[in-house]
Amino acid sequence: MRSDRIARLLPSAYQRAATPDSVLCGLLDAMEELHAPSEAVLASVDTLPAPYRAPAALLPFLTRWVALDHLGITGAVPAGRLRDLVACGAYLARWRGTATGLRALLETATGVSGFAVEETAQRPFHIVVRVPATAADRLDLVRRLVALEKPAATTCDVVPETEER
Repeated sequence: MRSDRIARLLPSAYQRAATPDSVLCGLLDAMEELHAPSEAVLASVDTLPAPYRAPAALLPFLTRWVALDHLGITGAVPAGRLRDLVACGAYLARWRGTATGLRALLETATGVSGFAVEETAQRPFHIVVRVPATAADRLDLVRRLVALEKPAATTCDVVPETEER
């Protein structure tokens, strides 16, 4: 808040005493400077919950906010991918525990499409996650995400696809 606006909030006797070289004017200038950092934050407060506009330091909080912090991916996934995950948080929560949700999580976290989640009648409560060859370098991340996001009573195999296929 500017010092002249602060002065207008003072009683009229103080307003008259706030001349350019007065001690009161110096105090008002100091108040203006002290308010500046808070006002800068308040001016951009609308960016804080926005996944693509929030400061990178806020991304771990935003992953907790959309219930993705249990994945422990804050350091393992680039900031752009974290922003995508936060933006898709509601969709991922809606489909959690399903093949659709697992596929969406893997594709968003890795930035690679083409994951397949297969179930067979011969082996109930077991899934096979097929990883596209383009995501082979992220296999550890994929295994960790599958282990954390599959239904608890379900076993799984993570199978990397080869280029020839």
